[in-house]
Amino acid sequence: MFKSGFITVVGRPNVGKSTLLNGVVGEKISIISDKPQTTRNKIQMIYTDDRMQAIFLDTPGIQMPKNKLGDYMLTVSKSTLNEVDLITFMVDLSEDIGKLDQYILDELSGISTKKILLINKIDLAEDEKQIQDLIKKYEKMNAFERIIPISALEEKNFDQYFDAVYDLLSEGPMYYPSDYITDQPERNIIAEIVREKVLRNMRQEIPHGIAVEVLQIRQREGKDLLDIDVNLFVEQNSHKGMVIGKGGSMLKKIGSEARQDIQNLMDSKVNLNIWVKVAKDWRKKDLRLKDFGYI
Repeated sequence: MFKSGFITVVGRPNVGKSTLLNGVVGEKISIISDKPQTTRNKIQMIYTDDRMQAIFLDTPGIQMPKNKLGDYMLTVSKSTLNEVDLITFMVDLSEDIGKLDQYILDELSGISTKKILLINKIDLAEDEKQIQDLIKKYEKMNAFERIIPISALEEKNFDQYFDAVYDLLSEGPMYYPSDYITDQPERNIIAEIVREKVLRNMRQEIPHGIAVEVLQIRQREGKDLLDIDVNLFVEQNSHKGMVIGKGGSMLKKIGSEARQDIQNLMDSKVNLNIWVKVAKDWRKKDLRLKDFGYI
């Protein structure tokens, strides 16, 4: 029986949602960094094998909002809970259930949709007892159809997760061609890759003031080469120099790392041009949020 359905992956920031889903589809579609709130939109990723097609929604980590962008991200995360066939809730090995985890558990308690709990980062476990004790704690809640310990980084126990997804989905059609891995336009993925490199390389006070706009993707005539032009927006004038770096060193590093990932994505050589511009306090302005595709 072929099955299909839509699955949302929720959890607090930095718990490993994007790492999981990039591993599921085998490509870097959703950005990964050690900074919270790296995912800003619902990014749809598609896993297909001979028995099912699972369409995953990678949502922003649920976190109390601090500005209009934060309000939007929280709305996105919560809205998916009632739109899907299956919910995957991710936690890590923390013994204590924190405020955000409890907030998400409370949100899930009033929803009848079937749920899988993934306990991530078992590669960091001190021993097997630590994992089993945590499983028992969550089993007592009677809130989940399946509880599976995984390592998203090492793709450990992914087969158990796929089996659980198949068991809990219903018979359904193939919504997308079998070779599709995302519904995201190439421009969106490229923008996310550039933003990821900023998040990875910059200090804590800058990253969430970053927005990326892809101006053009152009095949250079007669060559296996793409010219890609990008605007990288920061919120403050002082941030512009920090992103560029001394003698352009930081921007060069960001561009070099982004170009490599984009070349892998596009299967072509890439000439990447990045211009750094200031869009003052854009996260607080509806018009700017709309310009950058967030509302």
